[in-house]
Amino acid sequence: MSMGDSGELNLTPLVKRKGVGTRAWLVVSELGKSRIEEVGKHSIMRRTGIPARDLRILDPALSYPSTILGRERAIVVNLEHVKAIITATEMLILNSKDPSVATFVSNLECKLSNFDASQSPISTLEQEAYPALDELSVSIGSLNLQRVRLIKNRLVALFGRVQKVRDELQYLLDDDMDMAEMYLTDKLDSRQFEDLVLEDETENEVLDDYSDEDMRSNQSSSANLTRQKPKIEELEMLLEAYFVQVEGTLNKLSTMREYVDNTEDYLNIILDDKQNRLLQFGVSVSIGLVILNIGIVISGLLGMNIAIRLFDSGVPQQFYATTAGLLGGSFICFLIAMIWIKKKGLLG
Repeated sequence: MSMGDSGELNLTPLVKRKGVGTRAWLVVSELGKSRIEEVGKHSIMRRTGIPARDLRILDPALSYPSTILGRERAIVVNLEHVKAIITATEMLILNSKDPSVATFVSNLECKLSNFDASQSPISTLEQEAYPALDELSVSIGSLNLQRVRLIKNRLVALFGRVQKVRDELQYLLDDDMDMAEMYLTDKLDSRQFEDLVLEDETENEVLDDYSDEDMRSNQSSSANLTRQKPKIEELEMLLEAYFVQVEGTLNKLSTMREYVDNTEDYLNIILDDKQNRLLQFGVSVSIGLVILNIGIVISGLLGMNIAIRLFDSGVPQQFYATTAGLLGGSFICFLIAMIWIKKKGLLG
């Protein structure tokens, strides 16, 4: 009874530990068919032949720079949101429920199934950016400014992502050994060929010395062939084609970025011109107020309750003449001041 109880007590931790370390991997076959598999860390290491330090690069909880690593039986890809392992027969992808990864997977399945991919985000951004910038150049408003600000944020983020991919492709093209490590199918065929050679060796152990010597020579020649570095011309041409495509995309984004910068410069010029006009108007109003205040001071002096001869023999015409003289004099002083300021080049 006690043994049974101890067996039950020991069974529970085993059941709890069974799911520890497993993750949901989206497995995409070479035909474009996908499925979800719950696979543990050690199973992935045995399945792909990659070490634990390379598997750690794909951990979503850790932050590693973008990289592409070629190993004996697999290629480790860590580019932005795409974290995957590529083998000769399948591709294993993490975080398949992420919307960005789901878009990548759908495009990958379409390409593997020989269907056209959906519209790229760069084309969508181009269709939104240029009309919004042109409309902002015509009408400067809060709504147009908000649209252009969001478009610029998307442009900067996309430019950085494309730049990372371009740098990684450039790094691969500069290293022949890394490109050689990516010939997974050739390495798989060479391993199968070596297995066949070993089987032939075990079957022909009873042959005579002459046959053994021929076998050794054949083995040495086959080993030399398998140890040769695979030709990288095909992969280099493929990577160069993608590099040219990414470079063209980067040029499109650079052109779009320059268009945004030019629009911003144009808007700044317009705003500076309006600001200068407002300043000129303010200076003109200030000069007019100063001259008007001088007239107000003179009229105030004449309106004081003091005894002067003008008030003893005054008539209404004198009031009208004084008022007209003050207004006319103020206006003439304002014109003289504005002409002098423009002559000096203080106002445009």
